[in-house]
Amino acid sequence: MVVISASYKTDIPAFYGEWFERRMRDGYVDIRNPFNGKYSTISLKPTDIDGFVFWTRNMTPFLPRLNRLIVGHYPFYVQFTLTGYPRRLERSVPSPDDAVRQFQDFSSAYGQQCIVWRYDPVLISSVTPVQFHLENFEKLSSALKGAASEVVVSFTQFYKKTSRNLKRLEDKTDIVAEEPTGQIKSELLQKLSLSAASNGQELTLCSQPHLESESIQGAACISGRRLGLGDAFIAMRSRAMKRLRLL
Repeated sequence: MVVISASYKTDIPAFYGEWFERRMRDGYVDIRNPFNGKYSTISLKPTDIDGFVFWTRNMTPFLPRLNRLIVGHYPFYVQFTLTGYPRRLERSVPSPDDAVRQFQDFSSAYGQQCIVWRYDPVLISSVTPVQFHLENFEKLSSALKGAASEVVVSFTQFYKKTSRNLKRLEDKTDIVAEEPTGQIKSELLQKLSLSAASNGQELTLCSQPHLESESIQGAACISGRRLGLGDAFIAMRSRAMKRLRLL
């Protein structure tokens, strides 16, 4: 199975839609290995690709490009990050209201199977304490009721680069980040999970298995179920084609 993850490191739907369309038209993409610098050519032809997973915070610029995937019979879904953090932390993303509308419209057009809400990373800081997340998450979850079936969360990982960036933020502003204890994380996850469930959403955890529990399972970055070519995908494609005919 060959699935193109486009992309985890940069936001192709928001910023590189024209480049993506050229690659689709030419039927291939060259990928550089970050470790040895060598290039590999990956076919993008329908006979060689089983699906796409797009990662983005802003889907609007990319919507016209999706026609190519639908007409070409490519399964796909979107990992859509929406956190609603203060603008001091997120200055270059759509407003929460705009992002919610994007999510709702996309889900209505293509179905819940084709979009996953990501509330990550969960950053505990002087402007986003635990109480902020409880209230903010509930607000977003309620707004996405009926549009999202899954919400993926994860806590900020304090790698060296992350810590350096947060230290620069602290030096330039009054924002101080902190790494919460395991108990605080677990308690917050349980409360967020209950909030999500009340709005018909399953909360899953990304790449932090030590925080998983019976009620909170690990998330799948690439979900075969969401990319399945069964009845759900056929129904999604039918809805999408009807929508395109109305545009």
